[in-house]
This record gives sequence, C-alpha cells and structure tokens, in this order.
Amino acid sequence: MDRTAPLYETPEIATALDEPRLYRSALRRRSAAFLVDYALILMLSIPAAIVIFFLGIVTLGLAFGLYAILLPAIAVAYIAFTMGGEAQATPGMRLADLEVRRLDGGRVDPTLAVLHGVLFWTSTAILTPAIVLVGLFTRRKQLLHDLLLGTVVSRRR
Repeated sequence: MDRTAPLYETPEIATALDEPRLYRSALRRRSAAFLVDYALILMLSIPAAIVIFFLGIVTLGLAFGLYAILLPAIAVAYIAFTMGGEAQATPGMRLADLEVRRLDGGRVDPTLAVLHGVLFWTSTAILTPAIVLVGLFTRRKQLLHDLLLGTVVSRRR
C-alpha cells in the first residue's frame, strides 16, 4: 500500500487569514477608508500649499513648480508612515477596523506600503475604478494590487 499522496492532490494549508469573518463587508469598509484617507491627505496639503506659496514668492516663482508633486508626495509619505508603520493601517483603515497583512505572515514595511498605494493608483488610472470588481471574485476580497504584492486587507483580529 502506497502512503504517498498523488502529485495532483495538493492539500491547501489553512491559515488564520482564511477565517470568513475577517472579510465580512471588507470591500465596503475599504471604500469608506479610501474616502477618509483622501480627505485627510487633502487637509494635509493645505498647509503645505501655503508654505509653497510663500516659498514661491521668496524664490521668484521657482518653488511654484512644487505644486505639481504636492499631492503625490504627501500621499506617499502618508501611506509610508501609516500603513507601513506599527498599526499596519492608515487612519481611514483604522476607523473602518481594517489592517493590511502580508500573506506570508510578515509585516508590511514602508516600501511595500508605498508600492501598494502606487499600484492601486496606477491600476485605477489604467483600468478605471472597476478594479474593485476583482474583489468580488477572490476568496479573501483581494484587489488586483493585493494579488500582485501578496497582501490582504482584512478586519483586525
């Protein structure tokens, strides 16, 4: 009697990330967190815009070019320090009771958090906001950029 399993049957390893309660209303919560985070980024950009205005006057207009990168720079710093920080979530995600995790169990570092945000913005710009539909067909409600990076956004444990 052969005790080895056939090659075509690979047992799936159940992890703590497979609990269905972690993904209950996850897409709705992610959408709400997105709106809260973007409102916070816009509020953070107001003082920065004022500083750039006065710098532009002092530099005879040279600093006005910083307006072109103002929102992306603030958003990247915001994501790096919040999602890549200790809480593993932006303030909007914390308000929606969400956090981001790597599938291998490791922590999301600031670089991966920024890459997560940039891939989201890029995929949304190219594929329209319809990328949220991907989450309807994945078991863990992962979006396209989550699948590419090996991350998952779920409710806190």
